[in-house]
Amino acid sequence: MSQLLSTAVITATGLTCKAFLHSGLCSITISNLAVLLDALQDQSRRKGQGLITVSNHLSTLDDPITWGILPSRCYTKSRTIRWVLGASDIMFTNPVFSAFFRNGQVIETFRGEGIFQPALDAAIDKLNQGHWVHLFGEGKVCQPPRYPQVNGVAHLQRFKWGVGRVVMEANVLPLIIPMWLTGFDRLMPEGRPFPFKFFPKVGVKLGVAFGDPIPAARIAALLDSLPNHRGEKFLASDMAIIEEREMDHIRSEVTAIVQRAVEDLGWKLSGNQLDKPLA
Repeated sequence: MSQLLSTAVITATGLTCKAFLHSGLCSITISNLAVLLDALQDQSRRKGQGLITVSNHLSTLDDPITWGILPSRCYTKSRTIRWVLGASDIMFTNPVFSAFFRNGQVIETFRGEGIFQPALDAAIDKLNQGHWVHLFGEGKVCQPPRYPQVNGVAHLQRFKWGVGRVVMEANVLPLIIPMWLTGFDRLMPEGRPFPFKFFPKVGVKLGVAFGDPIPAARIAALLDSLPNHRGEKFLASDMAIIEEREMDHIRSEVTAIVQRAVEDLGWKLSGNQLDKPLA
């Protein structure tokens, strides 16, 4: 019964998003969707390889509106629709919302509880089952005018280290596909007064692009670089500190690789200020 209810929620939401994208209230440009669709059909997933998509986070409607671009058949199977982390204080505020989002394959996440909270354990577990997990690396909505600048080039906010943990602790290194979203900040601009902040603007041009998967060798090389201290004489407490520092460093490096892949796609498609619409 629970799976049937989940399928109903996901299908209804997906078809509603698809209807919105084709309603004439907005327009959308899609680039390289085949990269994702091929990954969803990859036989490696049957052997326990998970799929991660990771993108910038422009608005509260990025998810689920983005997934209105998928073929309708994707909505009927849990393995062909994403699991996503969702903030408890926004999405799980009452029993009705909580039931809706849980059935919509949203994992309740608590701000400030760090990278070892149960939500990330659940995401890793889903990857180990060969599922698809979508990550918003910044961990919050961040729109272009707020992007930090380095030598005149815009960058995304630093990705959370939970990205690195999810990638590293999956039993099989996941396939990681960077994505780039445009226009959603104009669809739902931050800072509007009540009640307008709850309604999307019309006539906005949206864009969703997929990049090539991140080469597994880049991340595997980092994981292989973890030093092996077997045989060295350390107190147990010292060993724990050393190992945790090394793990923190590798997590940050893995996270940086993922962030750079998303930013590279963004600079390519939206320019150095990351603010141009998809052509």
